[in-house]
Amino acid sequence: MKIKVVDKSYDQVLALPREEHRKPLKPSILFRTLLKLLSAADLKATNFQCRSIGMERLGADEPCLFLMNHSSFIDLKIASTILYPRPFNIVCTSDGFVGKAWLMRHLGCIPTQKFVSDLSLVRDMLYTVRELRSSVLMYPEASYSFDGTATPLPESIGKCVKMLGVPVVMIRTYGAFARDPLYNGLQLRKVEVSAEMEYLLSPQEIAEASPAEINALLAERFSFDNFRDQQKRQIRITEPFRADGLNRVLYKCPHCGKEGAMTGQGISLRCGGCGKTYLLTETGFLQAQEGETEYPHIPDWYRWERSCVRKALLDGSYRLDIPVSICMLVDSKSIYRVGEGRLIHSREGFHLSGCDGKLDYRQKPVSSYSLYSDYFWYELGDMICIGNSKVLYYCFPAVQQDMVAKTRLAAEELYKLTKAGQLSD
Repeated sequence: MKIKVVDKSYDQVLALPREEHRKPLKPSILFRTLLKLLSAADLKATNFQCRSIGMERLGADEPCLFLMNHSSFIDLKIASTILYPRPFNIVCTSDGFVGKAWLMRHLGCIPTQKFVSDLSLVRDMLYTVRELRSSVLMYPEASYSFDGTATPLPESIGKCVKMLGVPVVMIRTYGAFARDPLYNGLQLRKVEVSAEMEYLLSPQEIAEASPAEINALLAERFSFDNFRDQQKRQIRITEPFRADGLNRVLYKCPHCGKEGAMTGQGISLRCGGCGKTYLLTETGFLQAQEGETEYPHIPDWYRWERSCVRKALLDGSYRLDIPVSICMLVDSKSIYRVGEGRLIHSREGFHLSGCDGKLDYRQKPVSSYSLYSDYFWYELGDMICIGNSKVLYYCFPAVQQDMVAKTRLAAEELYKLTKAGQLSD
């Protein structure tokens, strides 16, 4: 999938009129049917099946909040099929509206900025369940998983659930990540996909629970490990490209410690620094071709990288300082490419400068609990996004080095350390 990109100067983009907020539209049965029909081929190819748990508790016309884990693009196709013909509105990233705002609105989409405080989103969700009598589908993780495990949930989710006061249903997928992991460059694998749809909370149970208790329940339910699931179920992924791009996740060699020198290609991952090579087996394990396999399980390797980033933040040695190509989002007409600049990330947060000295944006560590970052974003390249409710800056590293995953890890750990007051001068 691509996105409309237009070249403009930074001053021209700042001068563009901002779009007025619009209330969500209830999707018609025509658009709901269209979504289901367009999803049928992919679901048939994956032998898709869904199991319902306690769904008899949900009234046929009762609006609810559907919370779904986020693994790949097939997630929407699953929801469009298993929820049919129930009307539902979809909380989605604002860049999904670019060039197709009319269609997205009539499909019931509600735009929001990832990892940016957005009070209008809560108002839109309340309007949807109360006035439109439509359900809301939300991916609370906000971004695809990099390593196949759950990404952080927003601390505000419990308060949001209580404000809505409607039943909460969880949709959990199996096989969706294995079929199309984000790092693998949109190459689909032949994997069966299934889902569970479970009634989690009634309005009465929500009223009796505190936001913290709801957060704890959702965190427990959104705990998963797709690679472990693949290994336990002995799901074999035989494609010869299964390790392509794995370096985007596993960017640091556990043998020599070098960063940005890993290459995932074919069925193996190799360090360009020390030459150590790991085979990605058909059942999702890593095996060193020679010597010790430090981390046979990919999420364990990723957790080790996180611990390294945390240590660097604590001792003050962490710093990202790279040249980037900069795009901006200020409306739904286009992504605007405004020039070149420099992105710095340190214990002080993000600092983006560029566009001949006209752009100077800073973002504090506590601005967000995570980071909107992506691989091969809309086929433009690996991307790091920062910004606020008025403007988003999409930064594309100009250097050939994997730093998107590390930057997300750093943003998450920096947020936690700053909130806990654990960083000293």
